[in-house]
Amino acid sequence: MMQNSQLGDFQTAQTLETFGFLPKFTQDEVYDQIAYLIAQGWTPAIEHEHPNGSSNHYWTMWKLPMFGEQDLSTVMAEIDACHRAYPDHHVRLIGYDNYTQSQGVSFVVVEGRG
Repeated sequence: MMQNSQLGDFQTAQTLETFGFLPKFTQDEVYDQIAYLIAQGWTPAIEHEHPNGSSNHYWTMWKLPMFGEQDLSTVMAEIDACHRAYPDHHVRLIGYDNYTQSQGVSFVVVEGRG
């Protein structure tokens, strides 16, 4: 007797971060996330990686973290500069929490072309 083997009726999608399961953020939602990051006193930092290497544990950091940055437009300008310099790369924004010495938030702002 032959058994029908099923793996399940689900598929696991490869995502880049926690928000990857949600619909893409609008520009206003990205601004809200950056405003939240700044309001928490976290340090913004930008990373980028080519889609082929996006599953690597470490991504390349864009410049140094923006210690003490309070201006949302400055953070957005750096995200845009990183995207212009590496148009095919994913661009990720991280908020480092100095108190817990960990990442408070991390999400992909721009998805690159693979």
